[in-house]
Amino acid sequence: MILAIDIGNTNIVVGVVHRNKEIYFIERLSTDTTKTEMEYAIDLKILLELNHILPGQLEGGIIASVVPQITCIVKEAAEKILKRNVLLVGPGVKNGLNIKMDNPASVGSDQIVDAVAAIEEYPLPLIIIDMGTATTMSVVDMKKNYIGGVIMPGINVSLNALTDHAAQLYGISLEAPRHTIGKNTVDCMRSGVIHGNAACIDGMIDRIEEELGQPATLVATGGLAKVIMPHCKREIFVDDDLLLKGLRIIYDKNH
Repeated sequence: MILAIDIGNTNIVVGVVHRNKEIYFIERLSTDTTKTEMEYAIDLKILLELNHILPGQLEGGIIASVVPQITCIVKEAAEKILKRNVLLVGPGVKNGLNIKMDNPASVGSDQIVDAVAAIEEYPLPLIIIDMGTATTMSVVDMKKNYIGGVIMPGINVSLNALTDHAAQLYGISLEAPRHTIGKNTVDCMRSGVIHGNAACIDGMIDRIEEELGQPATLVATGGLAKVIMPHCKREIFVDDDLLLKGLRIIYDKNH
């Protein structure tokens, strides 16, 4: 078993994955740049204990991060718990992905990990949608090349910007309204958030496939994927475990 950690701007996803692909648990911590190494070590220890796993049962760990301020802090915390080196996804780490970007090092580690997992499990070409703080769309061609993608403001980022700058609007829960045409302010906002983002994703898929010259397999992951994907007109596979699967694959490639 390995400890797999994905550090995002809003949440840190922590899981334990068996080398046979079984996922024992997935939990989320709030990303907090003020926490110390010891505080994160305590968080990790508690998560393991709550899921009845002893640190000695884990053969290693791997981390992907898009938050440089705490990457080393969380890595050292994990190493304190595991008492061994933890692999950090980045330059020099084998991932089996050919990245055809102007600056391959600029691609977020979460997008790389998503692509590595999707290539193993889904037919090519691929469009991988990750809905977190940002909504990203990564494109992999028929030859397993990562050829580029799209980055858009995430749902909560957009919603917070809207309510912060409009005096008569306020926070809402992310529930789909019964109709696209809202009859009150709350339903109008919900329609804009839910149906608006679904329509945006459908439209971006159409444009990406037009450039690709062929249809692609569509895979979505991230905390908000389950909220939006049911309202898309395209058939999109929702895979909550994509990141952990990718971290396991990269760990295996480097051990």
